[in-house]
Amino acid sequence: MNPHALFIISSSLIAGTITTLLSFHWLLAWIGLEINTLAIIPLMTKNPHPRAIEAATKYFLTQATASAMILFSSTLNAWFSGEWAINNLSHPLAIMTLTIALTMKLGLAPFHFWLPEVLQGLTLQTGLILSTWQKLAPMALLLQLSPSLNLELMMLIGITSTILGGWGGINQTQLRKILAFSSIAHLGWMITIMKFAPNLSLFNFVIYLLMTSALFITFISLSSKKMTDLASSWTKTPVLTTLTMLVLLSLAGLPPLSGFMPKWFIAQEMINQNLLMFTSIILLSTLLSLFFYLRLTYIMTLTLAPNSSTSMMIWRNSNKTVSAILITLALALIPLSPTLITLTS
Repeated sequence: MNPHALFIISSSLIAGTITTLLSFHWLLAWIGLEINTLAIIPLMTKNPHPRAIEAATKYFLTQATASAMILFSSTLNAWFSGEWAINNLSHPLAIMTLTIALTMKLGLAPFHFWLPEVLQGLTLQTGLILSTWQKLAPMALLLQLSPSLNLELMMLIGITSTILGGWGGINQTQLRKILAFSSIAHLGWMITIMKFAPNLSLFNFVIYLLMTSALFITFISLSSKKMTDLASSWTKTPVLTTLTMLVLLSLAGLPPLSGFMPKWFIAQEMINQNLLMFTSIILLSTLLSLFFYLRLTYIMTLTLAPNSSTSMMIWRNSNKTVSAILITLALALIPLSPTLITLTS
């Protein structure tokens, strides 16, 4: 891609997200979301493959539908309340429509069907942007709206996302689809607790971004797109493979890794709110996700591909700094968890 075009696209992505994050007016927030959507489409179609074109089309149609719903709900709320402020949402229909629109943008169940298919049609680099950066603006709007959100709707979307996110990833062999279902399940945890403790949702979101970024960058450096590609990673990069296995276990929420603390705090808060049945369901649904994370770790560390390389190292040089920082944060943030929760409060 032309460097000037890439600079304009990257600047638009950053500007769109920052516009939404800093806006207090619904129209400005909507404009920021639209800039974000339009800026990533050229990155999706950078390789003119039919699968990439199909992914970009699905993404555009879904995001356009969600944006129209956001504009409708904010206009409806302004009609009844006379205000366009983001944190002043009072009409029940506007709240429900806006919640559905933002969850559609994030790819939460039952509006998640576009996310695995779109992610599968993209390169790993663009998939990293879609799975991390593109979720910042909708999540920020949901966090601002958390006092006004409908509790029953949020719990329904959250529980459904954790179950379908775990169930959908079990039978997958494509890494990008597995990461898509992993994203759905993790966002379900955040949505479930958002009404009671927005700071826990934000804390979980930060940990999710770190772990997902670490995995994507690892798969990019290993040039892995399928499960079978990981089978030969041990002979080429044993250290990176071991660390990747730990990041996968951190995503699964196993102690003493970073991914354990958000789930622990969320389950504790739900028990404090006397939501014992919902807590049991969401914890049991995590076992579904644990299965495909363990499946990936098994393939990476305990199997050997029949055509494995005799070389012990990947020959091409690559920058290890970003990978090292992200993997360290994805694994070793447990001691800082109480401090991070205090900072996000």
